Amino acid sequence: MFDIVGKRFWFFLISGVVILIAIISLAAIGLKPGIEFSSGSMVAVSFEQEVDQGELKQELVRLGYTNAIVQSEIRPTGGGVFYIRTGELGDEEKAQLESALAARFGNLEETEFSSVSPMVAAETAQNAVIAVAVAAIGVLLYITWAFRRMPNPFRYGTCAIVALVHDALVAMGVFSILGSILGWEINLMFITGVLAVIGYSVNNTVVIFDRIRENLTRGISPHFEVVVNNSLVETLSRSLNTSLTTLLVVIALLLFVGASIQNFAVVLLVGIIAGTYSSLCIAPTLLVVWEKGEWGRFLHLAEALR
Repeated sequence: MFDIVGKRFWFFLISGVVILIAIISLAAIGLKPGIEFSSGSMVAVSFEQEVDQGELKQELVRLGYTNAIVQSEIRPTGGGVFYIRTGELGDEEKAQLESALAARFGNLEETEFSSVSPMVAAETAQNAVIAVAVAAIGVLLYITWAFRRMPNPFRYGTCAIVALVHDALVAMGVFSILGSILGWEINLMFITGVLAVIGYSVNNTVVIFDRIRENLTRGISPHFEVVVNNSLVETLSRSLNTSLTTLLVVIALLLFVGASIQNFAVVLLVGIIAGTYSSLCIAPTLLVVWEKGEWGRFLHLAEALR
């Protein structure tokens, strides 16, 4: 039998290193806000002829859009779409921009346009933070209530929240690094992805916690550590198979749908991997640490990462 619980501090060490890198990236680089959170306009255009992204960027600079951000989406059916992010554009300014680009690169087609004012962007950012906070509190209350007949039910909810924070930090850290390298911005699809990761991670964690509850009720061992490890081994194949099949769907979305849901797919991809790890190696093993009162050893590990 796999001794997953016995290696818990190795798992904590791995997570600690990854989270430390994520926090450093978020502090040094941060997340680039999209127009939903920072105001501005985004216009998506496709050209009849092939256009180089670098040349398009240079033309935008020549036209006075020095801070414009350009992202491209290559479609499996051929051709591509460029997403151009600028300051807030009026109808006349947008028409002038498209005319100038058509004169330089040939006929183009506008496939999408959106514009957000600073006031709406601030309200959207506030609502996004509230949505994530409400989801986390709801998870804590639900799991505490669901395991109310167990000794110390609040521990189950708290460990699940720690796992959620772990998954969110990993996803945001990876996206921060990708944003620095590829210029990706966060938008509402990013927040949707984070909320989806929270739901997915909770699902896996609750399944494992429920098996722990069943095995405690059956009294398979007087040692809590053994009960948790047996429960993990019994649910291991289910957790891995579910994650693998979900990952295949997310990869398909990322490859064939493209930039329109790019943020959602990437966050979900990273979040599923992190969520599977945390639901198997972090949340249940934290229960063991709490039960055995090993916080001193846990704190020594945290100090070692400094």
